[in-house]
Amino acid sequence: MADLYTDTATVEDPVGSDVRTGRDAILPLYAGLEHSRNSTELLTLRIAGNEAAFHFRVTSEVDGTEYVFEPIDVMTFADDGRIASMRAFWSASDTRSS
Repeated sequence: MADLYTDTATVEDPVGSDVRTGRDAILPLYAGLEHSRNSTELLTLRIAGNEAAFHFRVTSEVDGTEYVFEPIDVMTFADDGRIASMRAFWSASDTRSS
């Protein structure tokens, strides 16, 4: 996943947290997904120029418990199509479990 980002990309996930800069700083965000079963569903997408905003549903199963949350991500893309910046709008209160 980190390879989708430019070398100098920034990620603020969630918005209000520290901004991570560069793929090495972004990689730990995705490392936690390696040990869970995940599925995603795109709910809404808007594209304008080299930017996109999308609302999607993530369902993760960890140790037999299913977690669901629906963030809204806003991304800016570089000329080569890789992600230059990403801001994720969500909070812990947006997550539910079953």
